[in-house]
Amino acid sequence: MNNSSKLIFIHHTAEVSSLAEIGEGTKIWHHCQVRENAVIGSNCILSMGVYIDAGVRIGNNVKVQNGISIYHGVILEDGVFCGPHCVFTNDKQPRAINPDGTLKSADDWSLSRTLVKAGASIGAHATIVCGVTIGRWAMVGAGSVITHDVPDHGMVYSNPARLHGFVCACGEKLMAGQEQNNIMHASCPKCGKTIEIPIETWRQAI
Repeated sequence: MNNSSKLIFIHHTAEVSSLAEIGEGTKIWHHCQVRENAVIGSNCILSMGVYIDAGVRIGNNVKVQNGISIYHGVILEDGVFCGPHCVFTNDKQPRAINPDGTLKSADDWSLSRTLVKAGASIGAHATIVCGVTIGRWAMVGAGSVITHDVPDHGMVYSNPARLHGFVCACGEKLMAGQEQNNIMHASCPKCGKTIEIPIETWRQAI
């Protein structure tokens, strides 16, 4: 394991590959597994029972709650929150065997990548179907099934998930404001910030 600081905490029940890279201040709790060539940034929290697959990339200040598996092909940018038992996938056409009945190997399937951008939050038990991008500061409701890209600041929920509005970085739902040059200048009633959302995207919300 390539540690950048002695401030890293790894619980004695966790299994961390010597080929993984862990940033300073990160805490890895009970019964976690971190595979080879995974890169985890600084000040992250991997809660109980988290599995980080080989080659996964996780940014700084990321919180991964209990019972989550993050598979090869998934990238979490800085400040992402993953609620308990949310699910990531990386194969759009999963099979255990080939048409001839032989067991599939690593060469018998195509990886589908998933990107979760900075500041986004994924609710408990949500399922992220691979091949999508979840935008900056987006919010995915608990139990949702994500089958399409989510725009920046988008608030999505249901199965399949649909766009139901937009949220501020503070988490509050944005209110419609002035329209100008095909931009909605949405406002946050909690912190007062104004967020620019393309009109076409704003009108997609149910």
